[in-house]
Amino acid sequence: MALLTPGPISDHAWNAGAYQGLLRIRDSIGAHISHIQVKTPADFEENFRAYGAQGYNLVFGHGFEFQDAASRVGPDYPHTVYITTSGNRSGPNVAPMIFGFEEPSYLAGIIAGTLSRSRVVGVIGGTDLPPVKSSFLAFTAGVHAVDPRVTVLTSYIGNWDDASAGKEQALAQIQRGADFIFQNADAAGLGIFQAAKESKGVYVFGANSDQSSVAPGVVIASVVIDLPHAFLTVARQVKARTFKPGILYLGTGSDVTRLVINPALKSLISPALQARLDTTRQAILDGRLHPPRIEFVDSTSAR
Repeated sequence: MALLTPGPISDHAWNAGAYQGLLRIRDSIGAHISHIQVKTPADFEENFRAYGAQGYNLVFGHGFEFQDAASRVGPDYPHTVYITTSGNRSGPNVAPMIFGFEEPSYLAGIIAGTLSRSRVVGVIGGTDLPPVKSSFLAFTAGVHAVDPRVTVLTSYIGNWDDASAGKEQALAQIQRGADFIFQNADAAGLGIFQAAKESKGVYVFGANSDQSSVAPGVVIASVVIDLPHAFLTVARQVKARTFKPGILYLGTGSDVTRLVINPALKSLISPALQARLDTTRQAILDGRLHPPRIEFVDSTSAR
């Protein structure tokens, strides 16, 4: 089983979580594993084909940007299952895993909307991908559910690995008054943490994995995807030959996505705020509340 990531597995975020998922597969079901960091769409397709030709059973392309290559390569290697972590296209051996990232992102917005003193908060993404925009939409809805007067600043770095650029974007938002920043920027996000550490009264949300330990003094909470659990779930199905293609949705209800409060800053979360977070989460689980999300519509998708 193999994994292609668009960035380094040392990012303490999106790519690191995927690699931990690959290791979980190795340790749990004894699979031979392989990982390659790729840079361009041509690399995506080339490596998808190489793994198919080598007879790999399961290949993950970690991100929305891998779906075009998976759709092209999948029909040529029908005995290899290609999974993209986000997307909207599926076929006999191609499927996207869609994570309910919007649900904990909405909860993060409630925290920011409640605790912001400046009534200015920010969101910073690596690049302008639909899943990232969708999480920002949900975060903003959570903020405005608390206080519709809060201004939400939005910016994109343009890549996922330039920490210096991430710091510059964060400092620009902080200068405009942002005291809470929701980032989804992988390795570039490390610069956002640094900007917050150098500023007074500024807090940042971790993304994709629990990033509390990366910057314990400024990470108020993390919007977490349990990628190891998600990856292992699919790998077991592929090994048992029970995998069924289609769009795989994994969210709060399957305990794949959740909001994790940083224990070092838990004192900032009042009992009243915690009660609101608990009540809101239960409403999401019960289906009484649906945080907004961007629907990815594609004529080639199958359900």
